[in-house]
Amino acid sequence: MSLSIQPVLTVLRRAAPRSTLVVFGAQVLAGAATAWGLLLTTSVLGQLLSGGPDVERLRAALPTLLLLGGVQLARMGMETATSIARAHLVPRVYRVAEEDLFRVSLQVELSSFDDPGFYDQLHRARDRGVMHLEGATTCLVDAFRAAFSVGGAALALLWLHPLLLPILVVALLPEGWAALHAARLQYSGMATTISLTRQVHMMAELATQREAAPEIRTNQAEDYVLSEYRRAAVALQDHLVRMGVAEARATAFGRLLSGLGLVATFVALGMMLRAHWLDLAVAGTAVIAVRSASTALTQLMQMAHGLFEKGLYISDYREFIEQSSRRARPATGVKAPENPQRIELHGVGFHYPDREDRPALRDVSLTIDAGQSIALVGENGSGKTTLAKLIAGLYPPTSGRITWDGVDLRDMAPDSLADRVVMVLQDPIRWPRSARDNVRLGRHQRVDPDARVLHQAAEQARALEVIESLPQGWETLLSRQFRGGQDLSGGQWQRLAVARGLYRDAPLVIWDEPTAPLDARAEHAVYESLRQMARNRTVILITHRLASVRNADRIYFLERGAIVEQGRHEELMRLNGRYAELYRLQTKLHGLDEDSA
Repeated sequence: MSLSIQPVLTVLRRAAPRSTLVVFGAQVLAGAATAWGLLLTTSVLGQLLSGGPDVERLRAALPTLLLLGGVQLARMGMETATSIARAHLVPRVYRVAEEDLFRVSLQVELSSFDDPGFYDQLHRARDRGVMHLEGATTCLVDAFRAAFSVGGAALALLWLHPLLLPILVVALLPEGWAALHAARLQYSGMATTISLTRQVHMMAELATQREAAPEIRTNQAEDYVLSEYRRAAVALQDHLVRMGVAEARATAFGRLLSGLGLVATFVALGMMLRAHWLDLAVAGTAVIAVRSASTALTQLMQMAHGLFEKGLYISDYREFIEQSSRRARPATGVKAPENPQRIELHGVGFHYPDREDRPALRDVSLTIDAGQSIALVGENGSGKTTLAKLIAGLYPPTSGRITWDGVDLRDMAPDSLADRVVMVLQDPIRWPRSARDNVRLGRHQRVDPDARVLHQAAEQARALEVIESLPQGWETLLSRQFRGGQDLSGGQWQRLAVARGLYRDAPLVIWDEPTAPLDARAEHAVYESLRQMARNRTVILITHRLASVRNADRIYFLERGAIVEQGRHEELMRLNGRYAELYRLQTKLHGLDEDSA
């Protein structure tokens, strides 16, 4: 259970240290009030059970009764303070835990997301770990309350008579054992529960996601989705039933033992009364203490059960944070050149995690001078996008080296390197924000008070006409998941992505199939803006449309991760190799001759 408590305490200290101290201090005082209240109860009972007229006995007990009432009010005040502090704790723990998760996931090397183990752990930590950390906070607060209540009762009984404490242990031990045994049963089956639950959730998401709905229906896969959901859900159901039955048996056995323990407790109290080892008032207080401690212990064991249950999820969260911290990109290094004059690759090789036998790039060497327009072409899977990501510093090469003006990319500060690059991808993020934010996020800290650069970027990318057609123009929310939000077509989203890249404005521009979903007119407009940008920038264009790269300063044709041909368009056509073959095939498919293409 300590594995569950430690991460919670760590987050508590950072999220709400004052509220944590209030909870701890209030429960210490509440435990002391419990002990004092029991001692006062003994005094009141002694005065009420003593000889003499009823009025006299009541008058004698009245000051103690008032003091007892004050102690109970103070205890209620401590409980209220705990509840208020918990109201501050739980939301803050959730926020801090989630923020920590997002921070480390945003700081890791991009290659981590290509590691199936890391990606799987990220989703377990995100979908379950944070949520269970929040629940564990509530469990921990309630466990403190119950533990100090039991401690207060035990302290009072020890004060009244040394033998009363062993009697309390005899009364509580069976129930505590039963609760712990049930928790261990639950914990032992938690790995299976998690695995089956994830399978169920996976199919549930497919059945309810907007993005998956069209393809499921066109492929008539509704029965498949339902059958796969049913298979995992029935397995989870049967597993939970087995665990529930085993837990119920353990609980029933524990309650039986607890009942026997209470009988033994009352027998022991009766024998102590008969032997005159304690008086009736002390015995009555002992009964009250045993019953209140039993209730508190039951709650304590339930909270321990909850912490056990959440342990695996919290462990996933903690391990993810620790591993991600070790995977983080280095925060130090020399600044990247503000306007690199030469980018060189020397025998660069690269493979993705767990794919050492399938290199994505093999012995790639090339030189890019400032202001050049470079085209990376080839069939799907040839390594074009991977090569561009290495040049941009998103991945470190597994062999060879990449330099900007003679400085190895590994030695550069990641933030300064990223600042020099514009990258427009084939499948850009569809930010669920306003149209304005979707363009400004290219460089959200850029100072553009009159929005002149913003409008210019949108106009060059032919995104302005899209934005002006929206109901609220620039302020239109681009997400159907919220009321009043709008969605765009694939081509319209791509225009916004191109505008975002234009607004970013960096010396190295990488375009990865930026016009794939665009119509002919929009594609022509985008390439015109690209040619304007290329005048003062270095441009790397990745495309399968070879007619778009005829004017590139140099074309590199990749095949299976290696450069097999390079040169200008005319040189490659004279070479009559793979480039020329694909170029002629594409021009034939589009009904163009080689000169007009």
